[in-house]
Amino acid sequence: MMCSQNAIAPRHLERLALVYVRQSTLMQVRTHTESTGRQYAQAERAAALGWDASKVVTIDADLGLSGQSAANRTGFKELVARVCVGEVGAVFGLEVSRLARSSADLQRLLEFCNISDTLIVDADGVYDLRNFNDRVILGFKSTMAEAELHVLAGRLQESKRAAAARGALRFPLPVGYVFDDDGQTVCDPDDGIRAAVSDLFAAFDTAGSAYGVVRAFRERPFPRRAYGGTWAGDVRWGRLTHGRVLGVLSNPTYAGAYVFGRSYSRRVVDAEKTIRTRTVERPRSEWSVVIQGHHPGYITWERFLANEHRLAANDTRRGARPPREGTALLQGIVLCGSCGRIMSVTYPAGKATYDCAHSRSDDVATPRCRSVQAAIVDRVVAERVLALVTPDAIRASLAAVDEVTERVARDTRALALRVERARYEAARAERAFHCCEPENRLVARTLEQRWETKLHEVADAEAAVATAQAARRPVPPRADLEALAADLPGLWHMGTTSDRDRKRLLRAVVADVTLRSMRGDEQVRVGIRWQSGATDELTVRRPPPASIARRTPPAAVEFVRRRSDEHDEELVTLLNHAGLVTGTRRPFDVKAVRWLRHVYGIPPAPRHAACEMTVAEVAQAVGVAADVIYYWIEHGQLSARRDDRGRLYIAFSADVREACLQRVARSSHLNSRTRELAAGGVV
Repeated sequence: MMCSQNAIAPRHLERLALVYVRQSTLMQVRTHTESTGRQYAQAERAAALGWDASKVVTIDADLGLSGQSAANRTGFKELVARVCVGEVGAVFGLEVSRLARSSADLQRLLEFCNISDTLIVDADGVYDLRNFNDRVILGFKSTMAEAELHVLAGRLQESKRAAAARGALRFPLPVGYVFDDDGQTVCDPDDGIRAAVSDLFAAFDTAGSAYGVVRAFRERPFPRRAYGGTWAGDVRWGRLTHGRVLGVLSNPTYAGAYVFGRSYSRRVVDAEKTIRTRTVERPRSEWSVVIQGHHPGYITWERFLANEHRLAANDTRRGARPPREGTALLQGIVLCGSCGRIMSVTYPAGKATYDCAHSRSDDVATPRCRSVQAAIVDRVVAERVLALVTPDAIRASLAAVDEVTERVARDTRALALRVERARYEAARAERAFHCCEPENRLVARTLEQRWETKLHEVADAEAAVATAQAARRPVPPRADLEALAADLPGLWHMGTTSDRDRKRLLRAVVADVTLRSMRGDEQVRVGIRWQSGATDELTVRRPPPASIARRTPPAAVEFVRRRSDEHDEELVTLLNHAGLVTGTRRPFDVKAVRWLRHVYGIPPAPRHAACEMTVAEVAQAVGVAADVIYYWIEHGQLSARRDDRGRLYIAFSADVREACLQRVARSSHLNSRTRELAAGGVV
């Protein structure tokens, strides 16, 4: 042994002896049983060194976990916690590297062991962290363990890359593919699985979005392959989710291509200051290996690229504004002319409205942020498009597209040649630097500066390419422009044309629309920017508010005023015969006439003869309450008739009046004032 056992003191034996057991993967746990057994045997060694069996504790919670990081290792965290509280006398392990492959984690543990006077025991000996020589040896072992891990990982990765370059590296296949007896990738022999995968791509061609595919498979299960656990390799059927659709559409395996290097692992520090490993997707241009035609595909490579472009056009998180459901035809391409931001679409009272949501935000709001009904803007823009997009204009646009495409290709080629030339010059400078003798520093410094200058030129050229690509507006596909050459107005107004199709037609020629209006102004300025870069401006009048739009026409009001003596039923006939309508553009009925009389203060027509009086009028004439008159009518003491509106009328002649007054005078329940009127004969 390198280190003596004399470091073990009685104070160490009084505390716990922790035996730490770890294997990096579950495969090692199942197959490398000898190593696992040797680690568990460290408990017997602790007993042989003097620890009581009751004080020997084995921690094996990290079996199957890599020692690269301590983030997910509960066993290692328990070990560190017990060391920090001072209840551990020694930590046993088969190798120091078993504790942690990361130097940061291991050095932290060793520092805690130094502070708490805890020993480290491995197959080589016993180490006291308070001893300088022991710390040097453990530090060297930690560095060698991390270097060993780096070398082993490098060898494994190079072997994987070499196998992947030949298309021979095997990895789990997505659902729809299996390995045959010769190890070749073939389509799954199950007809149901092949049909489900093929129908997914067909549904995406029809719907145009991943959510549309999910809706198409709402009542239909989709297969899924299990990659771990008891069901590893089995196919299970379940609900198709949005994430599954994106995974299938973005997987080049379905295009018959063998791809390696689509992602890489990166270590990051999260908000809790914990180091974690995350998987980062690489762009398609950085994939290490791409072998097309490697195996049968469900789709072609060109169709895969088209699906990729279509998914990118649907990604609203990156600024895309794809056509969606809804009646607002300019959804996603309408800008507020005041703050310059995209206007959202709302549906108050079921009517689509372009709303500048920033108008309610104090930090970005401007006095001109407004909301506009979508129907009035969509109508004028659609009319403008239908008026301008003629066959001659389409042919001119096609010629312009060809010219623009050719010019863009020339510019792109020039930038690409600039990058290629800069890389060549940088490679020459690098070769010259490496050929220089290291001792000749005078020449080496000059060559090194030249190399750095060439590298800066490469970076500038690549940045110019990226800037040009970002500033370049995509040219509408030629197929979309040729589709407009048919009967566009007839296609637009056709009942089978959906709102989404109309949005696609508009986006083929309209880049965006800007709306501007002033407070209290009834007009809205509509600025159209065409895909060609030209601009156009229109003016549209806002619809009047409901209180004005639904107001009864003045002609109808004046008609009722002139014929106010007519009964309501007769007025309904006369108004409808004259062609007059209500504020909601409906024919008049009795209810509408009565409401018009109420709103404009037009008195109702008389409903009774001159000798007839209402209950209230009779009660006032007799000097009693109206309830008395109702009582007399109910008990047959007074005759009355009811009209078609339910109102009571009484034929109040002089004889009836006299009889009512006498009845009041004889009653002991009515007031004395009424009896005096009756006794005096006051009329």
